[in-house]
Amino acid sequence: MTAAKSSLQRRAFLAGVALVSVVAPQAARATPEAMAEAIKAVVGDRPVREGRVTLDLPPLIENGNTVPLSVAVESPMSEADHVKAIHVFNEKNPQPHVFDARLGPRNGRAQVATRIKLGDSQRIVAIAETSRGEFWSASADVIVTLAACLEELT
Repeated sequence: MTAAKSSLQRRAFLAGVALVSVVAPQAARATPEAMAEAIKAVVGDRPVREGRVTLDLPPLIENGNTVPLSVAVESPMSEADHVKAIHVFNEKNPQPHVFDARLGPRNGRAQVATRIKLGDSQRIVAIAETSRGEFWSASADVIVTLAACLEELT
């Protein structure tokens, strides 16, 4: 391949990359309002009461790339009264709905633990959904000193 043809192909490629970056949509960014909408999508118009849920994560996080998080819910975990799901939401990551954990009476305990990424200091909300159609919640504010690398289109 000649140097002129290689240079022409390189310019065409770079022009295509520039065009894609101009017309590509911006990545979704969660906000307190987006988090409220995500919660409403899960609970509908039913009330969410505080209590019965324990959300455990460090209040000060040095590195947002791997944040330990655990959620426990007071429940007898019987056939008649158990936690069906645990939902976790955040205010400022690209997606406000972090995860769902589906549970049943055979789980024995309504408890989950995982690690998540946090892109900034923010509020985390955990909501437990019971077999009786009730929603219980807990929230925590987290300060992140070094934000996680979150993919965003620029």
